[in-house]
Amino acid sequence: MEARSAKFRIGQVVKHRIYPFRGVIFDVDPVFANSEEWWLAIPENLRPSKDQPFYHLFAENEDTEYVAYVSEQNLVIDDSGQPVRHPQAKEYFRRDRKGGYHIDRTGLN
Repeated sequence: MEARSAKFRIGQVVKHRIYPFRGVIFDVDPVFANSEEWWLAIPENLRPSKDQPFYHLFAENEDTEYVAYVSEQNLVIDDSGQPVRHPQAKEYFRRDRKGGYHIDRTGLN
């Protein structure tokens, strides 16, 4: 498998193109790096290719916050300007005046 360049970056707020959730990216895998069981649990007609970047998100939907693992093909930029309410986003990132997220190096050991 050949890795492709990532379209999105750490700290960027994105949303799923099909499902109603959004989040801030905190890690990127250049190609699929989750379990085969996880991949096979995705309905075959929606299963993404493994040879693309996959993103770890501090995600949220209307009801809850969680960590999501999402293929690049299923993400689009969230330009709502709304803060991500996931509690870990506040631990890992600081938010600038324009709403962007940046790694908070003061919290890293």
